[in-house]
Amino acid sequence: MANVKIQEIRKSYGNLEVIHGLNIEIKDGEFVALVGPSGCGKSTLLRMIAGLEPIDSGNIAIGERAVNNLPPSERDIAMVFQTYALYPHKTVAENMGFALKVAKTSKSEIDRRVKEAAEILSLTGYLDRKPRHLSGGQRQRVAMGRAIVRDPQVFLFDEPLSNLDAKLRIQMRTEIKELHQRLKTTTVFVTHDQIEAMTLADRIVVMQGGRIEQIGTPLELYDHPANEFVATFIGAPSMNLLDGILSDGNVRIGEQFFAGPNGTDRVKLGVRPEHLILAEEGGLPMQVKVVEPTGAETMVYLSYEGQDVTAVFRERHTFESGQTIHLKPDRDHLHIFDAKTGARV
Repeated sequence: MANVKIQEIRKSYGNLEVIHGLNIEIKDGEFVALVGPSGCGKSTLLRMIAGLEPIDSGNIAIGERAVNNLPPSERDIAMVFQTYALYPHKTVAENMGFALKVAKTSKSEIDRRVKEAAEILSLTGYLDRKPRHLSGGQRQRVAMGRAIVRDPQVFLFDEPLSNLDAKLRIQMRTEIKELHQRLKTTTVFVTHDQIEAMTLADRIVVMQGGRIEQIGTPLELYDHPANEFVATFIGAPSMNLLDGILSDGNVRIGEQFFAGPNGTDRVKLGVRPEHLILAEEGGLPMQVKVVEPTGAETMVYLSYEGQDVTAVFRERHTFESGQTIHLKPDRDHLHIFDAKTGARV
């Protein structure tokens, strides 16, 4: 195991700079997720750590070694791809042990490591099968087993669950988390799914446009987003942002006033769907558009002065489309953002 240190990394394609001087330090044994929308640079960054993509400037160190000029085979990393990348003509055991065979590891050692990895991943009964006889989840476990047998200093995952159906993704999330808790290998995990990042990672790096918006634990990002982008990207359903006016230390929305910082300017008041409270009197009048009962919760999509709002209730309510209800933001869970810059104020 080893830490990973990324310092002032930059990457351009022609005149287009896609990675803008990033700095990240990943601790030994830590699980870090890189998240962001498509095209934000997260997969490019992962490929630069792996050595599959050259860097233009900056430094990448794994443990005590700078690896900028080392080929992937000498970086002591193992990568799990989105597409499994298994050899169709080889058995599960042969796929898992192939990298060790190329490295001229003894057959007895290969057999030992493959057997250990198969036990960890519940693949013992499938070692003689070909990939075409496996389910999608089993194939992904084989890809993970191929990484495990190498006993690398760092695991790199590039959206490994995106090809799986919803139920299988949840199962594989649990298996990946259990695997990390057991092996404690430093892990960098790329995903566009913030739920995966929230449930798996010790820390999350939120990226947009090749830049880092915020780094923190899942709950730090959820409870204290640095800006509007992080606020709306982390959390499902995402945070509501309501237009407000900041004046004399108060934020005014409609006829409601909320404590805020000093100054006079237009702001966005952020409130998560679960922090909107049904009000018997007062509150903001909102028109119900769609109601989605899920059993444990009821999700309600509303409109307030032309702005879309989402509310989530643990209690069961009977709402109808077109009905007007009054909701109060929980004053203990409010977020205020500058309407011009998007930054938290």
